[in-house]
Amino acid sequence: MSRYSHWRRSGAVLLITLVVATLSGCGGLRGFRGANSLPLPGRVGVGSGAYTIQAQMPDVQNLKENSRVELNDVVIGNVAKVERQGWHALVTMTIDPNAELPANATATIGQTSLLGTLHVELAPPPGVAPQGKLHNGSVIPLASASAYPSTEQTLGALSLVLNGGGLGQLQDITQALSTAFAGRELDLRSLIQQLDKFTAYLNDQKGDIIAALDSFNNLVGQLAEHKPALDKALKTIPDALAVLRDERVKIGDAFDVLGRNAGGPAADVLEQTKENLLKELGDVGPVAQSLANSGLALTRGLDYLTVPLFSKPPVAKWIRGDYGNLTGVFDLTLSRLDSSFFTGTRWEGNLTELELQWGRTLGVMPSPYTARNPLVAPYHFNQGP
Repeated sequence: MSRYSHWRRSGAVLLITLVVATLSGCGGLRGFRGANSLPLPGRVGVGSGAYTIQAQMPDVQNLKENSRVELNDVVIGNVAKVERQGWHALVTMTIDPNAELPANATATIGQTSLLGTLHVELAPPPGVAPQGKLHNGSVIPLASASAYPSTEQTLGALSLVLNGGGLGQLQDITQALSTAFAGRELDLRSLIQQLDKFTAYLNDQKGDIIAALDSFNNLVGQLAEHKPALDKALKTIPDALAVLRDERVKIGDAFDVLGRNAGGPAADVLEQTKENLLKELGDVGPVAQSLANSGLALTRGLDYLTVPLFSKPPVAKWIRGDYGNLTGVFDLTLSRLDSSFFTGTRWEGNLTELELQWGRTLGVMPSPYTARNPLVAPYHFNQGP
């Protein structure tokens, strides 16, 4: 065997050994997804303490594994895997342990340069306070993911505008506007000023406009609640109008007859009694004025006329439902019994003298016995026994 054959066999064995070692390191044939799937030296986010997160992306464009993950233009990790999940992509990233991001962070795919590769940009949410913290196993939802327009998309949109987007008609539009406003610069300036004032007035009245719209909304709501009644009314009104239309001739004739029959006699009566009617109305004036001046006295006097002996207000206070209120005062003193039952009899004065012997002082008030007239000695609550 020549030396060349020996080196050739040794090279083949070494190559097979390297392939087997590579496939073993990549998890076999199933883990090998091309040379880009092999780990690269010097990557960020693969050391001790690095954590893995995922992001649901609507479109990954041409994003590859080992692409950079950046935060404020600083590399903090790399893309470990890109796969499909339903109708969107799922990007797995390994992040450096020193990079701290809120749990509601956003993920955006952008270009590193105009013709460069793609990268994933992580950032705090715009206009929203950061919440929580991303950790191993966190998933950025599809609502928080997006992508910047690529160079191809930008050039395609620009090509659409330049070729078929109406840019050629812009000059015609400009010339038409110049022709329309030629010599009317002052009118155009006045129109713009009036529009500015009108806009300012609308801005000042926006509160009233909103209140009016709310009131109109409430009215519409009430009409909606009474929709069955409105439907019934709208169905009934045409029938009623039809009846009036059919009977309009008879209604007109009735009014003509009423005018002929009532107009002439009424006018004659008023003409003959005009002077007497004016005189009577003049005489009624002082009487009505006197009645008005009497005020409450007249109404209270009518109570005594309609109810004999008792006026209506006391009766209303006395009778309450099915019972009546009554207050009674009974004088059982000896002098009162003497003047009530024994005046003019042979026992007159006996009870009064007995009362005097028991210690009553008659000088405080007159006694029916000593005064000889019960009418001048009325009852008093404090006269005592």
